[in-house]
Amino acid sequence: MRPHLKKQRRTGFTLIELLVVIAIIAILISLLLPGVQQAREAARKTQCRNHLKQLGLALHNYHDAHRSFPAGYYTVGTSDGTAPVHARLDAQTWDSGPGWGWGTALLPYLDQSNLAEQLKGRRHLWDETLADAVATKVSTFLCPSATGGDNAFTVVDAANAPLLVDGRAIDLGRSHYVASHGQESCWGECGAALTGTVFTNIYTSATTTVQIDGDVSRVADGPFYRNSATRLRDVTDGTTNTIFLGEHSSELSDKTWVGVMPGATVHPRFSSPENGPDAAATLTLVHAGPSGGELDITGFPIVHPVNFPTLHVGQMYSQHPGGGHVCLGDGSVRFISENIDLLLFAELSSMREGEIVGEF
Repeated sequence: MRPHLKKQRRTGFTLIELLVVIAIIAILISLLLPGVQQAREAARKTQCRNHLKQLGLALHNYHDAHRSFPAGYYTVGTSDGTAPVHARLDAQTWDSGPGWGWGTALLPYLDQSNLAEQLKGRRHLWDETLADAVATKVSTFLCPSATGGDNAFTVVDAANAPLLVDGRAIDLGRSHYVASHGQESCWGECGAALTGTVFTNIYTSATTTVQIDGDVSRVADGPFYRNSATRLRDVTDGTTNTIFLGEHSSELSDKTWVGVMPGATVHPRFSSPENGPDAAATLTLVHAGPSGGELDITGFPIVHPVNFPTLHVGQMYSQHPGGGHVCLGDGSVRFISENIDLLLFAELSSMREGEIVGEF
């Protein structure tokens, strides 16, 4: 008799079973991915908040040492449009050297003493011997959620071409954080236009012409502006109700911790019906609006909180979903919704207008 042969069973998946398994895995990944992305953004958001917290603490340490907060940026003061040749005075804006900004002033209080020492006592930020130092990447000034670059960028002119000093371009270290000029802006309008600029009432839209003569304090109603020296006692609206710092992602435009280069222009990286290039002061500063000449298509003054669709290079702009962080005058950090009431945001941006700020 022939021996009984056992039938061997084949093991494995059929093609249909394999496709079903792949489909199930794909569904599970699609369900899991948003959660992973949210967790990563939450971590980035926390790190961004911590960076602003460090900057707020550094501001107060600076104030303790110098009895005032640093200037938005430093220039040779002028009331008639004259300055030493070495200061490279911009005939339109009256910006000039040395140009160092609020971020540079905070370096000793951000564990950046070595970098601060390299810059100490140097005349101008465009000094050729400082080229490497001013292009340094300082992590505290960078938000991990921001795109558009972390490395130094080349300063450009009105034509969006490199701004040359003695034939060489100037590269400045990047910042994703900016200081608040208040409601009003005073960039290119605070120089050669001796007839003054317009100050706008946020409640009535009434405007007042203010004579500038190079003194930005006559217009700025926030804590940081050209040659500012704001003290705690100057913030009469209350430090808990006044925005000092906020976010501005490189996705929209370039900002720096170094300072302001006379003759520079800041260009938006994408356009909207309301945005365009602006003066060099917006390398370090932003404002909330309204400001003289800023009117929407209906003729009303524009207030632009975080992520407002005007997309000005002189406004706050964050890539966190739903809004962005601000650092208040008391050093605390708050997340401001991009849907915040416009008047409330304007009220939070001024430091001595006497507005009554509600819950936010």
